Amino acid sequence: MAKKIVNLLILLPLGVILIVFCVANRQSVTLAFNPFRPEDPVLAVSAPFFVFLFIALIAGMLIGSAATWFGQGKHRKRARTEAKEAIRWQSEADRHKSRAEEIAGQLPSR
Repeated sequence: MAKKIVNLLILLPLGVILIVFCVANRQSVTLAFNPFRPEDPVLAVSAPFFVFLFIALIAGMLIGSAATWFGQGKHRKRARTEAKEAIRWQSEADRHKSRAEEIAGQLPSR
């Protein structure tokens, strides 16, 4: 319930802001990839301004996500090795427990 309220309080205003932003930036602009001849139509793309802004936003999110993922690689590797080690120690403890029960079963009863 609280998650729905938080999502509603964050996502609804964000959606309204994005819609207003898109409506306000509908004018067509040209992105030229040739710095020496910007009027060259082969290396130019025309689209509404908000399209270029959204593409930049999405590219930034993807690049940031990739950088974070690569930066946390050492932590994921450490977690994997510690999980394997924990499994190994657990199996060794189980072996010792079964061996102790076996020895206890062989002792004479009093």
